[in-house]
Amino acid sequence: MQRINPLSFAMALTTALTLAGCGGDAMGVPRAARSAAEPVDRSIARYLDRTLPAGPGGTVVAARDGELAHCKGFGLADRTARTPATCDTVYDVMSITKQFTAAAIMKLEMMGRLRTTDRISTILGPVPADKRGITLHHLLTHTAGLAEGLGDDYEPVSRDAMLDKALKSKLLSRPGAEFHYSNTGFSVLAAIVEKVSGTSYERFLATHLFAPAGMTRTGYVLPEFSRAQVAVEYDENGTSQGRPFDHPWAADGPYWYLRGNGGMLSTGRDMFKWHRALLGDTILNAAAKAGMFEPHARIPGTEAAYGYGWGVLKTKDGRVAWHNGGNDWSFASYSRILRDGTMVYWVSNQASQAGRWNLEERELEMNQALADRARDND
Repeated sequence: MQRINPLSFAMALTTALTLAGCGGDAMGVPRAARSAAEPVDRSIARYLDRTLPAGPGGTVVAARDGELAHCKGFGLADRTARTPATCDTVYDVMSITKQFTAAAIMKLEMMGRLRTTDRISTILGPVPADKRGITLHHLLTHTAGLAEGLGDDYEPVSRDAMLDKALKSKLLSRPGAEFHYSNTGFSVLAAIVEKVSGTSYERFLATHLFAPAGMTRTGYVLPEFSRAQVAVEYDENGTSQGRPFDHPWAADGPYWYLRGNGGMLSTGRDMFKWHRALLGDTILNAAAKAGMFEPHARIPGTEAAYGYGWGVLKTKDGRVAWHNGGNDWSFASYSRILRDGTMVYWVSNQASQAGRWNLEERELEMNQALADRARDND
């Protein structure tokens, strides 16, 4: 099941911003050794060399404003084939998918096809009495009261079957009353994208978000990934769990307990392109981005809030947007400092090794260090 760990990430970014400007290595080493294929920031590379455990494969990306400072793999994407991880290795970005779904809703609002204040019944038709108050805003902010999930990510469930079960499920709280992180809510949003646009969820994203952003290697099946391009995932014992599409998928992508809330495949380079597109008005105008990054709903137990598909944290350096994701094998983390355009993304195809290390537990440390170095222009 896809997940977010807002407390650890909020703490990480708070610390990173407090210490910003203190990063970088001494001894006069040039900060960046760049190639056209994989730009490398030497400060980041040396930090990763002494920090990452042996075993996992992954990719680390860092950018300041519109400049890609670092995009390089570590370890192996496929241990059997001995394939190195690179800037262009394809991974499951897991719950980071939610920001794409949210952006699709904002795009449809820009197009005049819906409003975030709309009740879901205006799109889905008659709904049970306890669901009549649910709006798109509630779904986007995890305040609709829907359960986290309805079943296993890989259960072969159609869109309409998912909607039927979601609408018949018992609410955890009345709409708008409480924050309950809900993968179900984002699957419902993906279904709404289809119903309003008249095309498939992935096709809408590809046409209206990914293509304008120059993202050619992001999607479920439309990019036609070859197996060799996609990272194999490994459990805590180092046992292969295959590639994301080796699990039960429909012909057009994951089934509907996962679609819209997770499972999107992408590369580090494309995740940078997504960040760069969000810096301007390539995909969303200023009003849409303001709504997406507004701290709409407080995340219980933290100083952070949830916007539309993003966690949001207010700091002395302005607003930070973030999300992370995990699926018991891989782990990914993505953050953007909105004021100065700093972006950090990292993903690993093995999240932990039993009794030895756990990258999710190192999220605070890694995001602090990577943010420090990304923001250091010296």
